[in-house]
Amino acid sequence: MARSSSETSASGRAGAPGPPYGQGDFDDPPAKRWWVLCVIGLAQLMVVLDATIVNIALPSAQQALGFSDGDRQWVITAYALAFGSLLLFGGRLADLVGRKRIFLIGLVGFAAASAIGGAAPNFEILVMARALQGAFGAVLAPAALSLLTTTFTDSGERAKAFGIYGAIAGAGAAVGLLLGGILTEYLDWRWCLYVNLLFAVAAFLGGMRLLRPGAPPGRTHLDIPGTLLVSGGLFCIVYGFSNAERTEWSAPSTWGFLLTGAVLLVSFVSWQLRARHPLLPMRVVADRDRAASYIAMFLSGAGMFGVFLFLTFYMQRTLLYSPIKTGLAFLPMVALLVITSVTTTNVLVPKFGAKPIVPTGMLLAGGAMAWMTALDRNSTYVGHVMPPLLLLGLGLGLIFATAMNLATAGIRPRDAGVASAMVNTSQQVGGSVGTSLLNTLATSAAASYLSGRRPTPAAVSQAQLHSYSVAYWWSAGFFAFGFVVTFLLFRPGPPRIAKPAADESPPTAAP
Repeated sequence: MARSSSETSASGRAGAPGPPYGQGDFDDPPAKRWWVLCVIGLAQLMVVLDATIVNIALPSAQQALGFSDGDRQWVITAYALAFGSLLLFGGRLADLVGRKRIFLIGLVGFAAASAIGGAAPNFEILVMARALQGAFGAVLAPAALSLLTTTFTDSGERAKAFGIYGAIAGAGAAVGLLLGGILTEYLDWRWCLYVNLLFAVAAFLGGMRLLRPGAPPGRTHLDIPGTLLVSGGLFCIVYGFSNAERTEWSAPSTWGFLLTGAVLLVSFVSWQLRARHPLLPMRVVADRDRAASYIAMFLSGAGMFGVFLFLTFYMQRTLLYSPIKTGLAFLPMVALLVITSVTTTNVLVPKFGAKPIVPTGMLLAGGAMAWMTALDRNSTYVGHVMPPLLLLGLGLGLIFATAMNLATAGIRPRDAGVASAMVNTSQQVGGSVGTSLLNTLATSAAASYLSGRRPTPAAVSQAQLHSYSVAYWWSAGFFAFGFVVTFLLFRPGPPRIAKPAADESPPTAAP
C-alpha cells in the first residue's frame, strides 16, 4: 500500500526522523556520506588550486605560444572574470535544476575546458579555455558547497565535514603552487591544465554513484534581470581592479568599469527587494552571522591570495628557489591550516561560537603579514620565512572553516545553492580585488623607491623587497579591518542554527 507524503519522513524511511524535506540530497549510511565528502572535496580542490597552478606555468606557456608580457595577465584575468561574475547565477541554478545534475555538468564542462586549454595551439584559444574554466567553475563550486550543506545535517558530522572542506578551500591555492611547480619542471606546462581531467573523472564517477538525483522542491523561475545585473556588476568590478594593474587608477577604463560595477550592484540590491523570485533573497544575507562570514571570506581572500603572489616572488627572485622548492615551502603552513580548521569546527566553535574565533584568526593572520615585512636578502627559510607562514596558517585555519560553516548553517534548502555561491563569490572577488590592488600598490612602491636612484642591480633588488613589504602591510590592514568587522557582527556564544521554515515541507504534488 502506498504511503502518503505525510507518513514518509524526509530521509525516505517511513516514520523515521530525518532532515526537513529538500535538505537530504544524500541520506544513506554515514560511511557513504564521508565518501560524498571526498567527491565534493576533490571537486573543490580542483577549482581552488586552478587559481594558482597556472601562475607557475605562465612563463613556460608564454615561451611556447609566443605571447607578450602585456597579454600574459589575460590568462589569469579571463578565469577570474568568468568565475567571479557567474557564481551567483551558478548557485541559483543548483537550487532550481538540482544540485547533483549541476555538479556533474560543472565537472564535465571544467574538464573539457581544461583539455582545450592544455592543447591550445595559440594564445587566443588558451584565453578562451580559461574563460570557459571560470564559467564552469562558477557552476561547480556553489553546487559542491550546497551538496555539503544538505548532506551533513547532524551538527557533529557537519563540524567535521566543514573543517575538512574549509581546509581544502584555504590550502588549495598553496597546493596549486606546489603541483604547478612539479608538473612544469618534470612534465610540461600543459599538464597544469590536463591534470584537471584526472580530478574531474574521479569526482564524476564518485558523484554518479553516491549523490542522490532529483530537483529541489518548490522550484521557482530564474530571476533574469537580477542575474544580468549582478553578473554585469561583478564583471565590471573584477575587470576594473584587474585593469588597474596594467594602467592607472585615473584611466577611464579603470574607474569607469568600477563605477559602472558599483551602479549595477546597487541596482541589483534594489531589484532583489521587490523581485517576485529574487536571485539572492535578502533573507540570505540579512542574518548577522552569515553576513559576517561573507565579509570574513572576502577580506581573508584578499589578504591570502596577495601573500601567495608576493611571497612566491620573494622566494623565487630573492632567495632563488625553484618552483618546486617554492611550493614545498608552503607545505608547513598548509599542514597547520588543515589541523586548525578541523580542530576549530569540532572543538572550539561548538563551545565558544564564531565571535572569539574568527576575529582571533584575523589578528593572527594580520600579525603574520606584519612579520613578513622584515624579510630581506639575508633571510633564511627556517629562521625567517616559516614562522610567519605558520602563524598565517593558524589564523586562516580559524577563519575559513568557521566562516564557511556559519555562512550556510540553518539556510533554507531552496536557498542552499545561492548561499553557497555567496561564500565562493566573497572569496573569489576578494582574491581578485586584493591581488589587483596589492599588485598596483607594490608596483607604485617599487617605482617610487627607484625614483632619483641609479637602477643598479642592488637598487632594483631593494626596490622589489620594498614593494613586497608595502604589499604585506596592506594585507595586514585587510586583516585588521576584518578583525573589527567580524568582532562587531558575529553574535556571542555558540552558533544558533535556525530551523528551516515550515514552508520547506514537501509539496503535495511534485512538478
